[in-house]
Amino acid sequence: MSSPAPCTRSWSISEDSLRRYVYFASESCIQELLSASDTTRVGNCNDGWKVLTLDNGVEISKRRSGSLHTFRSRWLLRSVSPEQFITVANAIDAAKQWDSDLVEAKYIKDLADNLSIIRLRFGESSKPLFRNREFIVYERRETMDDGTLVVAVASLPKEIAAGLHPKQNNAIRALLLQSGWVVERLEDDSCMVTYVIQLDPGGWLPKCFVNRLNTKLVMIIENLKKQVQVQVQVQACPVNNNDDNFVYTSGREK
Repeated sequence: MSSPAPCTRSWSISEDSLRRYVYFASESCIQELLSASDTTRVGNCNDGWKVLTLDNGVEISKRRSGSLHTFRSRWLLRSVSPEQFITVANAIDAAKQWDSDLVEAKYIKDLADNLSIIRLRFGESSKPLFRNREFIVYERRETMDDGTLVVAVASLPKEIAAGLHPKQNNAIRALLLQSGWVVERLEDDSCMVTYVIQLDPGGWLPKCFVNRLNTKLVMIIENLKKQVQVQVQVQACPVNNNDDNFVYTSGREK
């Protein structure tokens, strides 16, 4: 008996319709991120978050959301401004330096100055949770009235994603569900960073793999902290044309 053919439906929609959809969908993502970063609720047993680790100033928590868990990490970066952090975290051409599983990160389309569609691809050698996975996501960047920076990231519906970028033959199209960054400005030009991620990897994986995302978060945070510190040190040094240090920009691959 032959196996059923995979779903290949795709929707072709106008850029204006796509922009309006993403703005609408991202509103709830932004509110979820701000709620998760609310310091008045952190540690409140009624908010559903359970602390998994608290080590070297980095807290990692999880909360059940349906059949999967949402993971949250929070940490303080001293003498690093929100803008300096976001410059590194959003430089997708440099993202492989802080996520070794990532094979390719590429902008597909800019819908507005603060709104983009991005493809993230992970290869054969990635860890099981990300192996041969690809994501077609929106990224919305907003600055709140108090200076807090929010970057909301979530997958587009599979039919819309297929219309924008057909799935590669050997890839599994996975989903990011209401994920992203909240970076709060503190005194002495420091910042508090909150990162939230919920992942549906697609395909089949034991639930224990999906719900052990905290181990990958620890690795990403450590690598990202190092890259931010290098960037801050480079910016503090006089420009030297012979210096081989890599300087991050918001560089986009076109």
